[in-house]
Amino acid sequence: MNRVFRSGRGTPRTISDRTVSGALLPCTAVFIGATQFTQAATASGGRLALLADRDFYAPGGISLATDPLLTPYTSGETGIAIAIKPDDEVAWAMAAGSYTPGQELTVGAAGRLTAAAAAGIVVAYFDQPAKTVVAGELADVVVANFYTKA
Repeated sequence: MNRVFRSGRGTPRTISDRTVSGALLPCTAVFIGATQFTQAATASGGRLALLADRDFYAPGGISLATDPLLTPYTSGETGIAIAIKPDDEVAWAMAAGSYTPGQELTVGAAGRLTAAAAAGIVVAYFDQPAKTVVAGELADVVVANFYTKA
């Protein structure tokens, strides 16, 4: 779990009694439904969570094909999601782009974070040095107390 949940304080609250609705990648946003996790493509529309990796899989570095952070869940498989809260430090998949420290982020396509535009819902802040990332690359972020960007 510490590959996704970076906060040094405590253990995150996880939800593991639901299945995933498709081939969903860890470190992406999902909505928590009554029986399933579904991929989020916006910050609104449901209770937002972060899909965690399967901590019983071998750690990364052995092979990209078996890296738990890059191995998607299969439809119908039981998923593990982190119930995120303000100030949690997590690894989250990013949309392609250039990001700066403290930049406001929102949920975009495939559950990845992207730069928040005016009137968008801010869910996190970029928490590493300025960087240009490729689609799906993981970045450290800090979860915000969700608000609408002015």
